[in-house]
Amino acid sequence: MSAFAILLRRDLAILLPGGARGSAFLPLIFFLLVAVLFPFAVGPEPSLLARTGGGVLWVAALLASILPLDRLVAADRDAGVFDQLRLRGISEEVAMTARLIAHWLSFGPLILIATLPASALLSLSGPTFWRLLASLLAGTPGLAAIGLMIAALLASLRGGTALAGLMLAPLAVPLVIFGAGHLARVDMSGALFAGAFSLVLCAIAPFAAAAAIRAARD
Repeated sequence: MSAFAILLRRDLAILLPGGARGSAFLPLIFFLLVAVLFPFAVGPEPSLLARTGGGVLWVAALLASILPLDRLVAADRDAGVFDQLRLRGISEEVAMTARLIAHWLSFGPLILIATLPASALLSLSGPTFWRLLASLLAGTPGLAAIGLMIAALLASLRGGTALAGLMLAPLAVPLVIFGAGHLARVDMSGALFAGAFSLVLCAIAPFAAAAAIRAARD
């Protein structure tokens, strides 16, 4: 088995629900709580919920992606895991690529599954639900990539979760614009733009996160 496969299996065992670091269900719970509470805030009018619900769920997905960041990189950095990998000839870029995939798998599919009951709670129509699902599928890998870069940058700071949220939100604005904007369009352009932006972020994230880890070590 390759070093990358071993790292990916380890990261999945840690980050997936039931893993060693726990709290994997927090993004899912937060996402569903937003869908439950939003009608109480604006009223139960179905037309209003249908008009605003898709955008609210996109913002909920953005905020939910912040919750796992405090356990994403800092614990392994403090334990010297990346130093040990370096001594074994495994670069930080390889480790961060595996971490990025595991990070998205730890929250992305759960949010996509939760989109169905959340859409029902917010009275979204069938076509709107499918557009929302497509835009989240295209955009959540980008959220994971931004989160990984920020987690690596703030790994040496204690209590950096609040700062991570402040950094992630503005960086994710293009994803939210394209993803939420896709709900009002009949073509796939919004989801395609969100997917393209996610691909760029996923290509950059392992190198940026690895550079941040090396800078913190030096």
